[in-house]
Amino acid sequence: MNAPQTASPPPAQPPAAERNARQDEVVAALGPLLPAHALLYRREDTAPYECDGLTVYRELPLAVALPETEAQVSALLKACFDLGVPVVARGAGTGLSGGAMPHALGVTLSLAKFNRIVKIDPLARTAVVQCGVRNLAISEAAAPHGLYYAPDPSSQIACTIGGNVAENSGGVHCLKYGLTLHNLLKLRGFTVEGEPVEFGGDALDAPGLDLLAVVVGSEGMLAITTEVTVKLCPKPQLARCIMASFDDIRRAGDAVAAVIAAGIIPAGLEMMDKPMTAAVEDFVHAGYDLDAAAILLCESDGTPEEVAEEIERMLAVLQAHGASRLAVSENEAQRLKFWSGRKNAFPASGRISPDYMCMDSTIPRKRLADILIAIAEMEQKYQLRCCNVFHAGDGNLHPLILFDANQPGELQRAELFGADILETSVALGGTVTGEHGVGVEKLSSMCVQFSAEEREQMFAVKRAFDPAGLLNPGKVIPTLHRCAEYGRIHVKKGLLPFPELERF
Repeated sequence: MNAPQTASPPPAQPPAAERNARQDEVVAALGPLLPAHALLYRREDTAPYECDGLTVYRELPLAVALPETEAQVSALLKACFDLGVPVVARGAGTGLSGGAMPHALGVTLSLAKFNRIVKIDPLARTAVVQCGVRNLAISEAAAPHGLYYAPDPSSQIACTIGGNVAENSGGVHCLKYGLTLHNLLKLRGFTVEGEPVEFGGDALDAPGLDLLAVVVGSEGMLAITTEVTVKLCPKPQLARCIMASFDDIRRAGDAVAAVIAAGIIPAGLEMMDKPMTAAVEDFVHAGYDLDAAAILLCESDGTPEEVAEEIERMLAVLQAHGASRLAVSENEAQRLKFWSGRKNAFPASGRISPDYMCMDSTIPRKRLADILIAIAEMEQKYQLRCCNVFHAGDGNLHPLILFDANQPGELQRAELFGADILETSVALGGTVTGEHGVGVEKLSSMCVQFSAEEREQMFAVKRAFDPAGLLNPGKVIPTLHRCAEYGRIHVKKGLLPFPELERF
């Protein structure tokens, strides 16, 4: 497939008079609902909220609300609904797809103050936490009970559970333990009208439609989450990690598929190419093989007996598929050292490039080498470097395109490079997103994968929850106009079977 010939335009700016009038109206309506310090509307106060981790797209909101209670959230949503004002929920702002970028005529609803761990139940192995609790804080609170929360995104030290719910985040151990969805029991929050709502339940299954699976990963488009009940796992008695080097990326990719084909489900199975290992080794000194074309990190956890058997089986598979060097962690400190490089891939990339754009797509495991070879060719095509790190076990890619936004044309080439990776992933049998969401970054690429009819069904779900289209509008699901603009699909001018979709 051909990449688009134009990069994404900046968001359209409303006329200043319209914006100012709307802002006055919003501030007057929300002011009585919050303490004075919890409603921000001056430019210098709202500027820190203009983007999330995808900093190339920015927008100032009309106002930023920082409620402290569920009653305040409900009142804010009711007021915004009555005014017809868009609402964009925000957690820690660590997202990488522009999902929390504000709406120019809307309110950013920051849930940062919802940071309380309500209850740890060691017998039921659950934790009830507010949406602003950091991912890692859940495991820290559960540790005295010998428990932890399994999904572990690389940003877990900062990202919030509410953001994890919005994106259905995974992490390096998602292969064995699943994504956010697989580790939740219940969500509590509010509809766009400010009415309380719950999805899921305290039991392992809930009656009726499985709306929990619909809401998780919906990127703040369907409801506002304020409280989450998560499952906790017993901490394994032992964990050991293999670092396997390969002198050829195809051998490394084939080895990943072979491990899974052998009936082994590692706790984690990650892959890094040579440029990435060089970047992280210089940063954390994890002991990586700098001569390898690619390295795999394969972890086993469980009882000592289970770990010993699984490590032996994985070593045999890796060696049979061409590993040039194998090292097994001898203690916990060394295991954490092996993982420190993978966990620090993003900051390590920031040390070697003024800017980077982290893509997120998935492909079948057997096509890992094909996508890496294709990306290497794209580096020449777009004259930009790319470091690759990804959850190899489930085929979730995270290519980091390195560029300098201060150099004319480099941002545009980076966007085209990213779109090419996403389109190639679809051509190889994959998808345009794995765990970072669509946001604004992948709107055009959604047109590559989904037909107009499929996108209309997505809008039908959106309308069922949010008929007015006020929750995080203009993101995730592309309109026909946008697809036509980028040459993704071809429609005659003015022919729009679903013209009402434009307001979403």
